[in-house]
Amino acid sequence: MPFRTPQLLVDALLERKLLTPEIVSSVQAEAEAQEKYFGEMLIQKGIIGDADLAALKSEIYKLPIAHASDIEIDPQLSEKISDATIRFYKILPFAKDKGILKIVLLDPENIDALQALKFIATEQNLTLEKFIITYQDFTVLRDRFTSLSSEVGKALETIADDVSQKELKITEQEAGLGELTAEAPVTKVVAAIIKHAVESRASDIHIEPYQDLIRLRVRIDGDLQTALTLPGSLLSALITRIKILSELKIDESRLAQDGRFSTKFSDRTVDFRVSTFPTRTGEKVVLRILDPLVGNIELKDLGLEGHNLKVLLENIAKPFGSILVTGPTGSGKSTTLAAILRQMNNDQVNIVTLEDPVENYISGVNQSQIHEEIGYTFANGLRHILRQDPDIIMVGEMRDRETAGLAVQAALTGHVVLSTLHTNNTIGVIPRLIDMGVEKYLIAPSLNLAAAQRLLRKLCPSCKEPATLNPSEAKLLAEGVAKISPEIVATLPKSPYQIFKAGKGCKDCNGKAYKGRVAIFEALAMTDELERVILGDLSEEKLRAEAERQGMLTMYQDGIIKVLRGVTSLEELLQVAQSSEDNAA
Repeated sequence: MPFRTPQLLVDALLERKLLTPEIVSSVQAEAEAQEKYFGEMLIQKGIIGDADLAALKSEIYKLPIAHASDIEIDPQLSEKISDATIRFYKILPFAKDKGILKIVLLDPENIDALQALKFIATEQNLTLEKFIITYQDFTVLRDRFTSLSSEVGKALETIADDVSQKELKITEQEAGLGELTAEAPVTKVVAAIIKHAVESRASDIHIEPYQDLIRLRVRIDGDLQTALTLPGSLLSALITRIKILSELKIDESRLAQDGRFSTKFSDRTVDFRVSTFPTRTGEKVVLRILDPLVGNIELKDLGLEGHNLKVLLENIAKPFGSILVTGPTGSGKSTTLAAILRQMNNDQVNIVTLEDPVENYISGVNQSQIHEEIGYTFANGLRHILRQDPDIIMVGEMRDRETAGLAVQAALTGHVVLSTLHTNNTIGVIPRLIDMGVEKYLIAPSLNLAAAQRLLRKLCPSCKEPATLNPSEAKLLAEGVAKISPEIVATLPKSPYQIFKAGKGCKDCNGKAYKGRVAIFEALAMTDELERVILGDLSEEKLRAEAERQGMLTMYQDGIIKVLRGVTSLEELLQVAQSSEDNAA
């Protein structure tokens, strides 16, 4: 039973004078009464910390320690061991490689657990590799292991491979498609996948076919991670169900298709943008999750503060001109534009957008999705928008010379224009506009603000740990702070700097050590000096000098501020904004 006393552990604790025989008897009695492990009761009573107990176990049992943040569970192992076994014996398999089953456990002296492990290994002809783990990390892994796999497993119990192929592979010509598929067990599989992704705050679901299996991955805080592996025979049924939900052609698998559907989740409606893509092993499907709980972000939530926020607010208050946000794919540009629109939206203005696709619904804003296949492009749509008496226009992306030219003309004729470009930083916006055919003399009167951004993962506030700076890191921070204006430096923690690093992961962050993302920004405003630079002998060096004269806070410097405030780690900043001072103005 769980409350058996681990004698080797007790002897080690007595030897180190962390326990007395009287305390042992008391803890043992309480553990037995509450049906808990002896070690778990020690932690509960504050006699020893979770991490210290794991370190002691590692020493006396000669087993390495595993951390939840370093483990990616193989979902196929859910077929090898039941949830009840995991919860009762406190053992959990997480990987299988070359005949070795890797498993974490809490009590290496638990005879029942060891016998269960021996049975599992013998039955599958595997060799066991055991690891010690903390109680907190075990809880994180257990919840991660059982949440999705158990729900999908129950649904799969009702699906035989041959039946799934014969009964669920339906075509568009058959009657009652909705009814047939709604009753199919695969509906429960799709529902479980969607529920898991939304609860995990995922932005995308990837369903990827291979020879004999389907890999399900979700993107959380920018990182793709495997959530589940399913039998390849389910592919046709899964794709059919998703296509029906998205109103796509079920019998067309040779061409890529795009669709959309919505579903109720708790008290909100979550939208899913669906894209199918033919591959050699079958159709790959990606579902972009548009969750209002995640997507309704205001300016204050983005990470904008201080100088950057002040410059942005000053420029969105202007009656005409353009604001261009730049950055690579996935850097949050559309989210920033949506937040700006929410800030500007009121009953006195007519806001019209052109998007590809519409990702964030904004109440009170007229949003239109382009369809290039029928000739409704950004340029064509922009011509029609100008006949709609708009005050504010948002164009999803300036992709070509024609769209750029029309947007500039709109900004010159009394409209506020918001759009995005693909450049590395704000300095690249002006040369990019010139490359797209915009005359130099039109840039200054039409452009109010150029902004650039990147996304950083935020440290989990529950498990982040103080970091020790080595000399090179201390130098990096000092050099970064030295280039920030004294007014901003005055608001930062004083040197010597105390920064934080990713912890070992906890229940709050699902063992990932990071939770959520924050943007780093830089913003370059149009000034008389900048206009002279543009009309004169334009060079990157002169643009940088003007940005510095304005007191522009670069993305790297904005990241330094967020590191010093404990929002993110220096490691994350350096990984995302490797520009350091070479790319920063």
